[in-house]
Amino acid sequence: MKYIGAHVSSSGGVENAPKNALSIGANAFALFTKNQRQWVSAPLSEKSISLFKQRCADGNLDARYILPHDSYLINLGSPDEEGLQKSRTAFFDEMQRCEQLGLTMLNFHPGSHLNKISLEECLDRIADSINMALDRTAGVTAVIENTAGQGSNVGNRFEHIRYIIDKVNDKSRVGVCIDTCHTYSAGYDIVGAYDEVFDEFERVIGFKYLRGVHLNDSKKALASRVDRHDSLGDGTLGTEFFKRFMNDSRFDDMPIILETPDEERWRDEIELLRSYIL
Repeated sequence: MKYIGAHVSSSGGVENAPKNALSIGANAFALFTKNQRQWVSAPLSEKSISLFKQRCADGNLDARYILPHDSYLINLGSPDEEGLQKSRTAFFDEMQRCEQLGLTMLNFHPGSHLNKISLEECLDRIADSINMALDRTAGVTAVIENTAGQGSNVGNRFEHIRYIIDKVNDKSRVGVCIDTCHTYSAGYDIVGAYDEVFDEFERVIGFKYLRGVHLNDSKKALASRVDRHDSLGDGTLGTEFFKRFMNDSRFDDMPIILETPDEERWRDEIELLRSYIL
């Protein structure tokens, strides 16, 4: 079964995210558990935690299909020691918030070397950062999102993600989120070479590590290395890719999350995706 939703607003409190997901007909969703543009936020209140859990239960929104995203400020591969420590502290806080909310995953962009350290050094720092967070938390899987490779971001090659996974001590608590826009922009032709790309993903990383998908069209061309999401069918991926994806059983039973730019279209996009299932 396909579990489809969007990255919904948690404005006014995390307890509003389940309501916002249900309002668009979703049976999966993503959210920020704190202000994504601040290093430090107030702790979650007991009231917010209780309401979040109750509204998820009332709406049959299972934690297995909820994919929270960490702050955009965090860079777990930062070459700057102060920035690295701030990132590690913030990441640990976000893992704790997931624990408190009864969630089982935290999705994050791996990081950036900022052209100050080598690729390998950056990937080592990311793996060390994950190990530190996993050692201090329980029950939450760190889910690495592939990137478009814009600027000095790492994670645009499957090999980067495999390298990180290999260095994570607890393999049961590390996973991967594929972003379709990022994948295409990074140079993997999921339109013209669908089978070949996902065969390569299986060979390099393995579907056993796949925990979720960000399903987005792309405004930019193949291998542009530019991260610009588009609404489904409006971009360079085309309708046929999404039809094929929706009938690929390898993507069953995990959160499929829209991060498309027009939230007014999310309900229609979810219905459209479901209509593609044969």
